[in-house]
Amino acid sequence: MLNYDLVVVGGGPAGMAAALKAKECGVERIIILERAETLGGILEQCIHSGFGLTYFKEELSGPEYAARFIDMVEKTDIVVKCDTMVLDIDENNLVTAVNKKDGLLKIQAKAIVLAMGCRERPRGALEIAGTRCSGIMTAGTAQKYVNLDGYMPGKKVVILGSGDIGLIMARRMTLEGAEVKVVCELMPYSGGLNRNIVQCLNDYNIPLRLSTTVVETHGKDRLEGVTIAQVDDHLQPIESTKEYIECDTLMLSVGLIPENELTKNVGIAIDRVTNGAVVDEMRQTDHKGVFACGNVLHVHDLVDFVTMESQLAGQGAADYILGNAPAEAVYVNTTTGNGVRYLVPQRVNVKNPNDVKLYFRVGKIYKGAKVVLEIDGRIISSKKRPKLAPGEMENVIISAAELAKMDENSTITVRVEE
Repeated sequence: MLNYDLVVVGGGPAGMAAALKAKECGVERIIILERAETLGGILEQCIHSGFGLTYFKEELSGPEYAARFIDMVEKTDIVVKCDTMVLDIDENNLVTAVNKKDGLLKIQAKAIVLAMGCRERPRGALEIAGTRCSGIMTAGTAQKYVNLDGYMPGKKVVILGSGDIGLIMARRMTLEGAEVKVVCELMPYSGGLNRNIVQCLNDYNIPLRLSTTVVETHGKDRLEGVTIAQVDDHLQPIESTKEYIECDTLMLSVGLIPENELTKNVGIAIDRVTNGAVVDEMRQTDHKGVFACGNVLHVHDLVDFVTMESQLAGQGAADYILGNAPAEAVYVNTTTGNGVRYLVPQRVNVKNPNDVKLYFRVGKIYKGAKVVLEIDGRIISSKKRPKLAPGEMENVIISAAELAKMDENSTITVRVEE
């Protein structure tokens, strides 16, 4: 039996940022458990640039961004166990993990930060007709093949889904000599950042077809082609628009799912929209002493935001461990209004003496709309945004002065006003 003040599950950018912040706040005994062989998480295979612009004010690649945090961790006495799988967390914050060196580990924690990241939605979730031939894979798998393993997945590529990974792989495959025929997107808008649409598709003349999906794959041993079709307002394929495209590779970029099996096993409440835990402004779940941050909480568009959110979770965990958290907690739930898909955090302690930032995503594209923050029927802020898109995370801030005016009967709503 090992005893630690803080156990961080996951050694990606979220886990490292949370551990470092807790250390900075005075927590002594911290351990990071990472199931991969190295720290860094998914950043290790993201060799493109564009990371760190917000946090470091520099343009870095994924491995460079990760390396900065790995260096910071190595300069502390934070214990790191890689190639270690966490199997269970019980109601008393006892963590069970396993690895080849130590065997079965039992770790008693005062607090836990969940930072397991997310996984890609697989082909099985899509119900595409066709055989199980080779050449169909997620965009992240293709990224690993090309960037880490040095394998070329295919020469003629169709990409389904316009999330950021799919857009980036369209460019990556083109640079490696493949022909990317088309990027299809089921929705009438792209799920990726606008800068990625410009830099990864437009700059390489790769067509993006909105309201279009893959309805069938063709080929026995290896993929030979796909049939695509436009969809109607109910997202159903339109028969008359079906079109065959010859290809040997179909890459899927159809969404990310937070890795929350551990979270659910503890009995922590899950938000039905984000598929992540329900948390307060310090990212504490409804299970005392357990915090969540990064893509396991809700899928972020920028790793810089992951870092900043995780530092908040690290500080929250430190306050909990060291007894610095507000003695009295009065929680108010946040509510989504018109046009807003979800809000994080889902509840706010009005006794918190600091400003609180609410992150949210909209449900469709808006141009020239206002983001309105309303508390107890009063409009606190109303700011016009040139463009709001589902692929880009937005935020509003509740000031400490406004929090101080609230009680347990208060209401917080964020909505979009056209």
